[in-house]
Amino acid sequence: MSADAQDWRPSASRERLRGRAALLQRAREFFAARAVLEVDTPLVVNAPVSDVHIHSATVRLAGEPGATVQAPASPLFLHTSPEYAMKRLLAAGSGDICQIGHVVRGFERGRLHNPEFTLIEWYRIGFSLGQLMDEVEALVRSLLGAAAPGASERVSYREAFQRELALDPLAASLTELAQAAQPLGLTGGSAATARGAAAMSRDDWLELLMGAIVGPRLGRAALTFVYAYPATQAALARLDPADPRVAERFELYCGGVELANGFHELTSAAEQRARFGEDNARRQQLGLPVYPLDERLLAALAAGLPDCAGVALGFDRVAMLALGAAHIEEVLPFPTPRA
Repeated sequence: MSADAQDWRPSASRERLRGRAALLQRAREFFAARAVLEVDTPLVVNAPVSDVHIHSATVRLAGEPGATVQAPASPLFLHTSPEYAMKRLLAAGSGDICQIGHVVRGFERGRLHNPEFTLIEWYRIGFSLGQLMDEVEALVRSLLGAAAPGASERVSYREAFQRELALDPLAASLTELAQAAQPLGLTGGSAATARGAAAMSRDDWLELLMGAIVGPRLGRAALTFVYAYPATQAALARLDPADPRVAERFELYCGGVELANGFHELTSAAEQRARFGEDNARRQQLGLPVYPLDERLLAALAAGLPDCAGVALGFDRVAMLALGAAHIEEVLPFPTPRA
């Protein structure tokens, strides 16, 4: 028997597996009490996301034994979020919907990351971003129980950077952003490291600073919602009509851990197509795979996505905090290396 075969037991203890199941049940009860319909969309999809920071896994489906199988004209993918399919349901008149299911993202492994994880995603028609933040807080407090901080706060992205780095992220130069990242050691060391730093865009620096310095400091004394992200990081969110430099997007932090990412959803098919095109241009520049756009999603937006706000919540991270785990593998039955 191989060493791998001997490692057959779940990585999570029986108590944590039971706690995880109870949290999932609590989440379903939360949405049922609000008449939010639970839906189930495909894991295998025809079009991946274009976001340069999210990497889709490619799949190839085999045919029946002995059958002559034509290779598909284009690859298939494991979804990184049910967002595209859920928006097609919204455009078709589904009303408020939620989904609790597995997603897969490449190049994600660590204390807070497993390539396959559970996402809770939901959409509320007619909700403002503030109303959605209220609902996210209610769910997270319900799941965390005694582990939730007593207070909560809402700070803009700009305020978070000013508070933690004394830096204005909307006005700082690339040089100032690089200087703020000096504690991370990217501006010294090997020539390869220096070349990589020199090639970084403004958003690359901001993403690095948020992920490595600012974010880990948030949510320590209070549940912290960060809103008004730079317009260049809008993804599928609307821009703020009062300040087009920023997007109607938020993230939630607790104990230095990012738990949720929410949008007042973009409904313009033309604007979304343009953003996808910009993503693909950046992917090509970075040497990342470039795939055709999801024309079904764009057709759904053109048909009419209702005014809505949506959010994705990382369930496994919430379970970590609620159950007192230090590593995501402590709340997963079988993390990917042992799957």
